[in-house]
Amino acid sequence: MSPTQRSLKHLRDQGYMAEVVERWVPRVNIRKDLFGVIDILALPEDGTPVYVQTTTGSNRAARRTKMLDCEALPRMQAKGRVLLHAWRKNTKNRWVLTEEEVRA
Repeated sequence: MSPTQRSLKHLRDQGYMAEVVERWVPRVNIRKDLFGVIDILALPEDGTPVYVQTTTGSNRAARRTKMLDCEALPRMQAKGRVLLHAWRKNTKNRWVLTEEEVRA
């Protein structure tokens, strides 16, 4: 299961409506995130958007830096939340989520 799939399950288990917003670009064989940084758009019951970048624990710092450099970050934060989900295995070999709110 990929970090994106883990985050989708986690968000849906918490009652969010959540969908992947990255897309595959076939001619260049790359994935393109929404605004260059967002993998998942999630909506809680109150409808306030939650924008999620998901990654592995080892890539957390690089993804945070990328998010902070994104010019769309202040606009996303104006009416919603921006989260970084980092997944890593603990000493019991179980996946653990570190969730961090990213602020400009």
